[in-house]
Amino acid sequence: MKLLSALLYTSLALGANIGHADPAAIEALRDGDMRKLQIASTPADLPSTPFQDETGADMTLADLKGQVTLVNFWATWCAPCRKEMPHLAELQAELGGDDFRVVTIATGRNSPDGITRFFDEIGVDSLPRYTDPRQALARDLGIVGLPVTLVLNRDGQEVGRLLGDADWSSDSAKAIVSALISE
Repeated sequence: MKLLSALLYTSLALGANIGHADPAAIEALRDGDMRKLQIASTPADLPSTPFQDETGADMTLADLKGQVTLVNFWATWCAPCRKEMPHLAELQAELGGDDFRVVTIATGRNSPDGITRFFDEIGVDSLPRYTDPRQALARDLGIVGLPVTLVLNRDGQEVGRLLGDADWSSDSAKAIVSALISE
């Protein structure tokens, strides 16, 4: 049954390639946790609010243009984040590359040591450890709870948003990302 579902999702994902992702085609790929993914009817521009990379240098979401990107907002104290992060790492390991990446942004008070401990405890070492220490970016994006994951197209625009944790390693998530990559 799982193989049949994977084949269905893959065929739908390939059929979704019509220049720009068709929201209806992407919505058809949603199953399981991905049903919580809200698909934008039109891509939305994002604020230029800075956040910090792993060295503490400022960057903005515009710096992520060029690849389909999942931007996950999380915190070290967030239990659902602990559950979700390995799924994000698995998605990055399977689909990450020139066309796609997963970016994690710890928002609020998260010490560098706490972030390192969090990643070490859950066995994740393949995801970036960006921070939004004053929650300025999260606030400008209307993020009030965690985790929240934004789906960005290659132009750096938001095309989807999922509130809460999800299994990003599921067949449905992979089909959605594959459809966005192939656009």
